[in-house]
This record gives sequence, C-alpha cells and structure tokens, in this order.
Amino acid sequence: MKRLERLRSALREKGLDGLIVTNPTHVLYLTGFSGGEGLAIVGQNVAQLLVDFRYVEQAERESPGWERIKVPQRLRDTLAETLQKDGFQRVGVEASHLTVEQWQSWRDFFPNLVWEATTGLVEDLRLVKEEAEISAIRQAAELTDRAFEHILGFLRPGVTEREVALELEFFLRKEGASGVSFPLIVAAGPNGSMPHHQPGTRPLAPGDLVVIDMGCVVDHYCSDFTRTVALKPVSSQAREIYEVTLQAQQVGLAAIRAGVACRDADAAARQVINEAGFGEYFGHGLGHGVGLEIHERPRLGPTGEETLAANMVVTVEPGIYLPGVAGVRIEDLVRVTPDGIQDFTAATKDLIEL
Repeated sequence: MKRLERLRSALREKGLDGLIVTNPTHVLYLTGFSGGEGLAIVGQNVAQLLVDFRYVEQAERESPGWERIKVPQRLRDTLAETLQKDGFQRVGVEASHLTVEQWQSWRDFFPNLVWEATTGLVEDLRLVKEEAEISAIRQAAELTDRAFEHILGFLRPGVTEREVALELEFFLRKEGASGVSFPLIVAAGPNGSMPHHQPGTRPLAPGDLVVIDMGCVVDHYCSDFTRTVALKPVSSQAREIYEVTLQAQQVGLAAIRAGVACRDADAAARQVINEAGFGEYFGHGLGHGVGLEIHERPRLGPTGEETLAANMVVTVEPGIYLPGVAGVRIEDLVRVTPDGIQDFTAATKDLIEL
C-alpha cells in the first residue's frame, strides 16, 4: 500500500479530501485491478474500488487490500454514498482522462462539493520504478530480444511487412507475452521514412533497409525495441545513415545518468545527426519513459522539462528518415542509474545484412 500512502500525501499537499481515479492505467497501478473499467476513490481514510457486475469476482482476486463496491446501475448514486459519508468537500478528478461531459454532470449532481481538475498526481508516482516493475520490464525486454533473433531467419525478399509483423506477434505471445505493447512496426525500403508506418502488403526487396519496432507486455509492463536490418545489396547512402544513427545512439546512451536534464541528453545525440547534415530528418525526441504504458514520462526531447532520476526506465532511439528513400532507427530500453545506465536490450547494433 506504499503507493496509496504516497498518493495520500500528495492529496494533503494539494488540499484535497480525495481523488476520483478514472484512468484505467492509474487504477491498475494503485489497486492491481486490470479489468480496464471501473474507478477508484482515494481519501485519507478511503480506498475504494468501484466496479460493475462483470468485474466483481476479478476485483476480489486482484485487489484484496481495497474496499470493493459493486455499482448497481447509476455510478453517481454510488459516488454520493462515499463522498457524503466520508465528508468530502474538495475532490480532485483526473483532467487528462475524465470527459468534460462527465465532470459537468458530477458538478451538477454534487453542487456542494468543490471539484478540482488535477494533473500529474498519479503520473508523478509512476516516474521512478520499483524493483518489481523493473523486473517485469526487463523480462519483456529479454523476450523482444529473443523475438528479434527469431525473425532474422524469417526475413527474405518476397515476404511482406504484414507477414513479418504477424510472425513477430505470434512468437511474442507464444513465448509468454500477454500481448504487444503497441501495433508492431515493420517498414521496408521507402516506408522506413515514416516512423509509425503500419505494416502493409509491400514485399521486402533486395536493397531494402527494414525498420522493426516492437514491444510486448509481461505482467502488465511494456518493452520497446527497434533495430534496422538490411537486405543485400546495401547502398553507400544506407550505410551512411545507419552509421550516423548508431553514433548518435551511442552518444545518447553515454549522456544518460541520474541528474541529467532530459533535453540535454536529447541535445547530445541530436548534435551528431545535425553535424552529419541530417538534422532535418530527425523529427522526434531521443526517447521516452516506459512502464505500464509504452509512452510515459519523462520525455527526452528538445522541450523536455524533467531531470532524469535513478530507476527511471527510458528508451534511447534516434533515427534518420529520408522521405521516399529509407529510414533508420536504433532503440534500446535502459534503466537510469546514478552513474549511467543498465541496458536491458542485448541485440547487436552492428548492421545485419541478409
């Protein structure tokens, strides 16, 4: 219940009597309930999980330390019982998740309460990972490494992007993942210039660079992994952008440690790509946090405002994307330490030529 106590402390600092947690990821983080529907009410003496009939048994299994309440029909009636019984006066809601319509209906139904839109209360708790979280992320990363080794034997001219993506997802699930952490990206040849290309029917062809970006979920926690491989023959331009990207990633990895500003880590890697003349073709940030969600705080980019701390888990993934020609991205998943990183990604970064 350490997470609950930390949240209660944050509520006291904000002068709030309680928080209604509606983001399913935050409900999972606090209560252990993975049903995806329902909400939690947290106060100084309140820890309630509200679910409907479909999830009662699941909530009993997953959230034993919480008061579990079955919502009969109308949610607001059940809310009224708790909010009035426990004397709530100032109540926070998650502004990044609750709809304006829902918030307005609650304000109309509870006119005597002060409702406050909050941001970051639970997100702040999730920034630095606990050992159990890190263990799950490491296991997911190890599985993506194995999936990459598996797929190398599958890549050849004539196989489509979609077939590669399906083979990867099948392997990940067969080997123990509960799912993929995002729609897998397989981008061959000119499709590689689109960082979030959706795999299609284009067959792999000789001379292609193939960007493979994948992740899986183990015990609710995500991994994130990217490698770019080549089908022979490899052009001099392809080799150049690969080598520049690899150098940028190595510099980015070396820049990461506790106490470093996120924007500074990004700047170190970005300088390599800028000096090589490809700055306009690196349009995203160096990386992002990973945990229960594939994209979490902190953000490593030119506008990143946070400072890295020990036991944050982040990606380091510079890329170069030449429109209509090719793309390269190389991504590792790392744990921030006081004096550097622990790299969870073991796959080679030498250019693989098939």
